[in-house]
Amino acid sequence: MRFTNGPQVKPMTPKEKYWLAARNVVDPFNAVTILGSSAIAVGANAHSAYGPGMTGFARYVGVSYSQDITLEFFSTFLIPSIVHQDPHYHRMPHASIPRRIRHAIVQVEWTLGDNGKGMVNYGDLVGFAIEDEFGNFYVPGQKTNLPASAERYGISLGTAPIENFVIEFLPDVARRMHVRVVLFQWIINQVAKTSGP
Repeated sequence: MRFTNGPQVKPMTPKEKYWLAARNVVDPFNAVTILGSSAIAVGANAHSAYGPGMTGFARYVGVSYSQDITLEFFSTFLIPSIVHQDPHYHRMPHASIPRRIRHAIVQVEWTLGDNGKGMVNYGDLVGFAIEDEFGNFYVPGQKTNLPASAERYGISLGTAPIENFVIEFLPDVARRMHVRVVLFQWIINQVAKTSGP
């Protein structure tokens, strides 16, 4: 519902941008993503700079949250407050599918200002670079030379539209799929498997 009903294009105060950044950090889906990716990364490579087991998992979670907090602070709060940029992603639910896909991709570089007019997305373009450079101080085993930083920056820009795709299309998928029906069917199937004939 949050994706379907908003956000409206309106000027946001720096305080509102700060609270948006804070809400993004503590969002339950954000926690699930960080915990899941940390578990997969440590499970797939126990010999990484984070170490094996729960200690490595805890380090990975801590580093991931530190990176997320840094990125949200700069790209959702500080930079948009300075340049008067709207840090939201705005859906185009009534446009054609190709237009919506282009919109989700272009939004990384071109977004709306607080006044509703188009502007360069300084929050993402500058925020990703700042987050990567801060990571050089505390991410274990991270190469800090220019080619490695440029590669990470390119990957950040290249994968940034994924979140936009989720925001753009998830409400459409949810509207067509009855989540409760799927959940109850799964529960019924599990009960049937364990209870025998």
